[in-house]
Amino acid sequence: MEIQSSEIRTKQIYRVTLLGMFVNMVLFVFKLVAGIIGRSGAMIADAVHSASDFATDIVVLAFVRISAKPRDDDHDWGHGKYETLASLIIGVALFAVGVEILVDSAEKIAAVAAGEVLPRPGVIAMIAAAVSIVAKEALYQYTVRVGRKLDSPSVIANAWHHRSDALSSIGALLGIGCAYFLGDKWRIADPIAAIVVAALIIKVAYDLCRTALAELLEKSLSREVEDEILGIISATPNVYKPHNLRTRRIGSNIAIEVHIRVDGSMTVHDSHEISRDIEQALRGRYGAQTAVAIHVEPLK
Repeated sequence: MEIQSSEIRTKQIYRVTLLGMFVNMVLFVFKLVAGIIGRSGAMIADAVHSASDFATDIVVLAFVRISAKPRDDDHDWGHGKYETLASLIIGVALFAVGVEILVDSAEKIAAVAAGEVLPRPGVIAMIAAAVSIVAKEALYQYTVRVGRKLDSPSVIANAWHHRSDALSSIGALLGIGCAYFLGDKWRIADPIAAIVVAALIIKVAYDLCRTALAELLEKSLSREVEDEILGIISATPNVYKPHNLRTRRIGSNIAIEVHIRVDGSMTVHDSHEISRDIEQALRGRYGAQTAVAIHVEPLK
């Protein structure tokens, strides 16, 4: 049953990621052509952003296949952290795109300050930006819903990459619109809007990288979750003073290690049954793949 559930999860991740790849490929071609024909540097940069989305989709597909593998002799805790590594890679890619847009926009502002007049973009560039906003926001909503349902950090990270593209397109649309409708002096609005969008993208990238690094560096679960775990253990009959709790994430799963105390005269069989009850309760709350290790001590 657990293997079947893992296979279903992997298929759902593949489905949502392949949909994103298709949309990103279509948008990349459309926005690149629109940017060239419409003489819009912002739209060309936005097309590059869509290309980066396409690349991160490939990363998700590659790493999810690895993370879905069962544990083996070389990976006692499974391969779940490969998915966390994918989230880190996506965050780094997002950061690089944000910095690239930031630098390019700053260069354009400097050129305008030196007296250069930016070219007036075409209507097709505005149409491409509007289409991108609608398509990528819809893709974000669908992808993040699937990612949260499956508790997949890489899918959620990829969803935010979709939204960052929508934000980038909003900035492009505002800049292109001002440059098109308000005259030469307003064409600087394009790179200014792009800088704001770049800052948002970098913030999202920072949050993704921070979360992924925390998991890779074995950060414990939140205090609220650990208190809930102790509550579940304490509610088990004949269990006293759970302590030495240690927790961590392994991709979309978690690992729990804890010491419990039981009556010193209890048989090994009875203490084993108590440990099994705790394991079932924890896996019922946090998922069948939850790794649980319980050390039993006599009550003094």
